[in-house]
Amino acid sequence: MPVAADPIAKPLDHLALFGKDEAMALVLRQGGLNYKALRERISLLAAWLADRVPEKGARVASWAAKGELTCLMPLAAARAGLVHVPVNPLLKHAQVAHILADSGAHLLMGNSARLASLGAGDVPAGCALVEEGQVWAEAEALGGSLGPSQADPGELAAILYTSGSTGRPKGVMLSHANLWLGAVSVANYLGLEADDVVLGVLPLSFDYGQNQLLSAWRAGASVVPIDYLTARDVVKACAKHGVTTLAAVPPLWVQLVELDWPRDASAPLRRLTNSGGALTVELVQRLRAIFPQARLFPMYGLTEAFRSTYLDPSLVDTHPTSMGKAIPFAEVLVVGDDGAVTAPGVEGELVHCGPLVAQGYWQDGQRTAERFKSAPAGSAYGGMAVWSGDRVVRDADGLLYFAGRRDAMIKSAGNRISPQEIEEAALATGLVAEAVALGVPDERLGQAVHLVVRPKADAEDAQDRLPRLLAQELPNFMQPRAYHWRDAMPLNPNGKIDRTALQQELAA
Repeated sequence: MPVAADPIAKPLDHLALFGKDEAMALVLRQGGLNYKALRERISLLAAWLADRVPEKGARVASWAAKGELTCLMPLAAARAGLVHVPVNPLLKHAQVAHILADSGAHLLMGNSARLASLGAGDVPAGCALVEEGQVWAEAEALGGSLGPSQADPGELAAILYTSGSTGRPKGVMLSHANLWLGAVSVANYLGLEADDVVLGVLPLSFDYGQNQLLSAWRAGASVVPIDYLTARDVVKACAKHGVTTLAAVPPLWVQLVELDWPRDASAPLRRLTNSGGALTVELVQRLRAIFPQARLFPMYGLTEAFRSTYLDPSLVDTHPTSMGKAIPFAEVLVVGDDGAVTAPGVEGELVHCGPLVAQGYWQDGQRTAERFKSAPAGSAYGGMAVWSGDRVVRDADGLLYFAGRRDAMIKSAGNRISPQEIEEAALATGLVAEAVALGVPDERLGQAVHLVVRPKADAEDAQDRLPRLLAQELPNFMQPRAYHWRDAMPLNPNGKIDRTALQQELAA
């Protein structure tokens, strides 16, 4: 039977306690861990962390591909009384340096190649680097064991870094309760069961990806984490492991529906989930045709409140463009410019209330105040709410529909990308005087990054050198798909670069 919703939050590491000892919990390249072994390894790693970083509430970061260390860190750090900072393995040294400095990380664990890519100026004083093999060697030599924690569910458990529409990535503070209730909620509405096999293709630094671990373990199910190179690797993994649950973002779904799915890969699938961007009607139809037996769950979320809505699979065929309704433990309101909850059919801002709301941005009171505000008067929960900036409409049946975004965020291949971060990297090369990064609609990516630049008069070979330099400084998902060179930028009446005019020009 599916797990029942439990409204009482517990320390995050207790999620490892739900599976039967002999049931498989984690399938890795070098072998698997059943739930008994999972609990033992979490206890071992937690004891090493507590010995290495005894200060409660200290931040510890991980930067590596999916493996035993990165999969166990969310629970081991929580058990040790530390705050986990997972770093996307696709990031490069400049982004990692910012996260380490901003979070005040005491420790960065990762694979040797990634750690070696960091320069002396990238690692702040007081932050130790430990290779992941060394972590386990030291943990096993120490031989410690740390039992389930008695942490207050309201204590900080993790900081997930996400790009804003402007500036550097900001750290979203998540408590034990945020992550625990998110796992309970998803396991409940997806109907996850102990015999499910979840394929983890999404980054563990992404709340959607990390929740695949947590919700599966809440249900006593099995997780198979993979770092795929091509979409065909996903198909092969589904066949090899008898995957029953597959989560992805729209650009990956676009690639997956273009492939042939042998029966041993498609038949075991019971459910498909989507977030990180809306599915098109055509894509929904193709997914339903390839996987007629699987329940399709379109979902909407934001890191600041984990996840807000899902569309019941029974409504997908009749309401394919809807965001659905609030997930368990979430209250989702549509609020007009007057601050009141809107009537059906009237557009407003999506406001998320309830216990899934994060604790704000790490050491950033200004941006916290801009996004985290008191709940509207119509809220049943009250307290603090996340004002998303997304414009939505609720119909007479209570179903939500996306209307537009307020911010300039670029959402490409499921990644939220800050235009300013790309612009700053371009300006830092010394080759350009002005730079504007924009998202242009793209069938496969959702949006493709386009960079409009005005070169410096004395910059030689800028058109050849700029792409090469950005390839060294920015992760692949931030790389501009196209460069547009201008002798002058259009200006608005205030003398600022007219981004709207550039956006319209590129979209034409």
